[in-house]
Order: sequence, then C-alpha cells, then structure tokens
Amino acid sequence: MRNAFYSKELNRMFEGINPDDYVIGTYLVGAKLNEDPIIKAASIAIEQTTGSWVDIPEETPELREKYAAKTIGVYEVPDYENMENLHGVEKRWYVMRIAFPVVNFDDNLPLMLSSVIGNIAALPDLKLLDIEFGKKFVEKFKGPKFGIEGMRKLMGVQGRPFLNNMIKPCTGYTPEVGAKLFYEAAVGGVDIIKDDELIAGDTAFNRIEDRVKLNMAAAKKADAVKGEMTLYCCNITDEMSKLKANAMKAIEAGTNCIMVNVVGTGLSALRMLAEDPEINVPILAHACGGGAWFTSELQGMSSHVLNKMIRLCGADLVVNSSPYGKFDILHSKYMKITQALTSDLYDIKPSLPLYGGGVIPGLVKQTLTDAGIDCILGVGAGVHAHPMGPKAGAIAMRQAIDIIIAGKDLKTEAVGKKELEEAIRVWGVYEDGVKDNYLI
Repeated sequence: MRNAFYSKELNRMFEGINPDDYVIGTYLVGAKLNEDPIIKAASIAIEQTTGSWVDIPEETPELREKYAAKTIGVYEVPDYENMENLHGVEKRWYVMRIAFPVVNFDDNLPLMLSSVIGNIAALPDLKLLDIEFGKKFVEKFKGPKFGIEGMRKLMGVQGRPFLNNMIKPCTGYTPEVGAKLFYEAAVGGVDIIKDDELIAGDTAFNRIEDRVKLNMAAAKKADAVKGEMTLYCCNITDEMSKLKANAMKAIEAGTNCIMVNVVGTGLSALRMLAEDPEINVPILAHACGGGAWFTSELQGMSSHVLNKMIRLCGADLVVNSSPYGKFDILHSKYMKITQALTSDLYDIKPSLPLYGGGVIPGLVKQTLTDAGIDCILGVGAGVHAHPMGPKAGAIAMRQAIDIIIAGKDLKTEAVGKKELEEAIRVWGVYEDGVKDNYLI
C-alpha cells in the first residue's frame, strides 16, 4: 500500500494549487544522509497543520485535502542525481517549499506564524527563508497609512532622501536636555528626529507628555528658521495594554509621529496601532531584537521575512542597519530588506527604509547608489559627535545630500563648506576605503 506521506493530499506541484489560497513557506533544511526528503517535508507539513508524529484516526484523507499543508517543492543543494555522487557526504541540504491553506488561519497573524514557523523552529538545521503571501491572506491587512508618497506629501520633501537623527545619549537624559539636542539637529536640516529605541513610554526621568511638548516646541522653533517641517517620532513602546493609551497621550501632546519597538511589542501590536483610525500620524517601527530571529544562518527566519511582515502590519518607516557602519550585515541582505519594504505587495503601500548604524556624510553616495532616493539616512553620532556640534553635523549631512543629488564630487564640492569639510576630515569618505575608523 502506498506510503501516505507520498499522497496527493500532502504533495503537489506549484501548478496544482491556487496560490491565492495559500501562504507559502520556503525553508533551508538539513537532513541525514539516508533521510527521505519527501517524507521529511511532508512530516513538517503535517506537524504544522492537521496531524502529529503518528497517524490520528480522525485525520482523514478528506480533512488532509482541505486543511493539510502541501509540499510544492523539494530541491537538494547541490542537486544530486546518482547514488555514487553521495560517497563521503554526511549531511544533505534542501530548499523546501510548503503551502499552508489560508483557511486554517484567515488573517490571524500569530496563528499564521504558529503554522509556518511554530514547533518546527525547534528542529536543528531549519531556517525560514521566505514567506509568500496569498492574496486572500493579505487582502484584510491595511498596511501603512502613509507609505512613501504619503510621507513625501506630508513633509514636502521631494527629489532627495529624508534625513533622520536619533537623540543621543540613548537614554538617561531629561526632556529639557533632549529638547536642546532636538533643536540643534532640527535647525541644521534634519527632517525626522526619533527617540532612541532604549527610551520609551514613561520613565521616572522622562515622561511622554513632557518630552513631546518640549520637542514639538523645539520643532516649531526650528521649522520657522529653516522653512521645513520636522517630524518627531515619540517612542511609545510599553506593555501591550498601554500602547494605545501611550499613542493617544503622545498625539494629544502634539507629536506628529509615533515609534514602536516591534519585536518587543509584537507584530500584531503594530497592526493594532496602524489600523486604528484614531491614530492619524505615521508610525516608525524599530526591529531591535530581530537579530535573535535571523542572525543564525541555519535557524530562525530571514531578515527580509521579518521586514515584509512589518510592512504588512502597517509601519510607514522601518529602521534597519547599513552594511557599511558598525553592523556587518551582508550587502545582499540589506538589498533584500529594501526590496521587501518597497517592491509591489498587492495593494499594500511601500514603507520607507531607514538605514542607520554608522551613517556619515561620506556614505551618502554609496547609500543612494544602493537604495535610490526613497530612503531615510539615519544619522546618530554622525550628527551629535560632529566636532562643531549637532547643528553642524546636520548641516554637513544636508550639504553632502545636495552635492550627491546634483551628481557632483563630494570632496571637491566640500571645499569652503566648513561643516562638511570637518566631517570628511574626521570620518573620511567611503569610496576612498575609509570604513572602519570613524565614530559610530
């Protein structure tokens, strides 16, 4: 009698399913030399949908047909065809694609994740490489309220990247100190100023209403000088039960953007905020802690999967790492994250990627070569550690942006621009090979 793990209820070609009805997980899976990869993939499909490690009496072929996940691809790397080529091989590696019926979880994101990367996350040598979302799953998500076009319209920024600054020090300062630093960065030309991820909600030394009121007063003062709008992203991260109250507290105090540490609060918390009609300001998502999900090459999930879900859940702005500063993220991963945030995803608006972690004026050309102008340059110490002060650090960044957008040479055009000249003197230019010896 045919092994049930080879059955049609568990195995299809991609052409044998309607992709709109499924969410498809793609995995890297390691297996022992003599393990049957078809059975291994089917076992994953069963474990994560209708069954267990042993047959269940009520798990009928009819139930499996409708609710069991389907293996739609098993690809060995390298692609062995003959037994003799396996001589000396101890472990074999596969890319497996498994399709999960949307009917199992509808638009319930936690349940979808429990299905696609639930119990199997504990298996050795298994990493989720991608999730392809079917139309039926995505259609109930609203995504970002503003997106890239909405942010440009809101702020009147056209033809160039946005400039962001993170208030430094990261935490431990009073609202008065923060507002002083805020003004210096804003008046120098920073578009978007955010709290660091390490200060959020109400702390004993820095309450939401206090920092919002003082920072927005500083923004108003700076805007009158520079003739541009400054966005303040107030970090409301807290226990989930306090998030809505924190958001409304910040909005009522005058903030024009809110921020949330999305891994700590959860993706569904971000979705709750983004889809709430009372929250009418952009949302910045910081993925701090995400490395625990994706840093291992053989476990967890890929970074671009996380970013795709953050976009789906409604973040207008998403913080990620530049590969050129203090983080050693692969360039290809950084580009795949950009793709996840900005490429077509049904009717979901694109999110603005924010690249931080060591960005300086000498990195502007390289970053715009990679990402184009639809991005945010996230500059922390590159503003606050400028030898001439935060205002000069911001001016230097805007000078560099203008020069690169105009297609001119940065070092040639920096002559006579004292803020930019000083930044280049201290931190160098990436194209010259200066990468690891600047402040971060």
